[in-house]
Amino acid sequence: MTGGLDTLFAAMVAFVGGHFLLSSAPVRSVLVRQFGEKQFLGYYSLAITVLFVWLLLAYRDAPLEILWQVNPALAWLPVLVMPVALFLAVCGLTTPNPTMAGSDALAPGRDPTSGIMRITRHPFLNGVTLWALSHLLANGDTASLTLFGGLLVLATGGMWHIDLKKAGQHTAGWGPVLMTTSAVPLVAIIQRRTKFDWPGIGWWRVAVTVVLYLALLWLHPLILGVSAWPG
Repeated sequence: MTGGLDTLFAAMVAFVGGHFLLSSAPVRSVLVRQFGEKQFLGYYSLAITVLFVWLLLAYRDAPLEILWQVNPALAWLPVLVMPVALFLAVCGLTTPNPTMAGSDALAPGRDPTSGIMRITRHPFLNGVTLWALSHLLANGDTASLTLFGGLLVLATGGMWHIDLKKAGQHTAGWGPVLMTTSAVPLVAIIQRRTKFDWPGIGWWRVAVTVVLYLALLWLHPLILGVSAWPG
């Protein structure tokens, strides 16, 4: 199941392809009719989690094949970027968000663009983008290119795919979200299409991010076999 670059590539194709396949309208609609919305989301989450664990294990066990030499200073990039990436991910998973599967953020009486949504309407995927890009630049081997390149394609392509799908689902209801948010962080605020909403974010999400960051620093060598701290 792990140990070679071909296995890592297969795990990445399954993980990325599984996301796009299961979330595509033709496949998703059939499965929702068969199992119901909540049960489908449960099966979907389980399948993606299993594939993600396989992907990480395949990356850990893949042989080291250097493609290019990386500037040693770039080794610090993930350490500096990951707190921001984790913060976006935490906010994305804990904020009512109309871009998330199964969300009711567009229900009447709810503000669909509060908190982190003022910064970006795709907080979780932007967090994944920063994670992938920082690690891609800090590593010059085939396994890292496969893992983090695949995650970068998934995250950036996922934003486009979600926007397209939500526009078809909500039609006029999606217009105000597009007008007051941006896919790229901070663009809507810079263009004065919305205002920063710190009360909607809250300090507790910062605290959760700090705890997760410290936990990942500790778990990194246990899971992947290498320290997250350069040197």
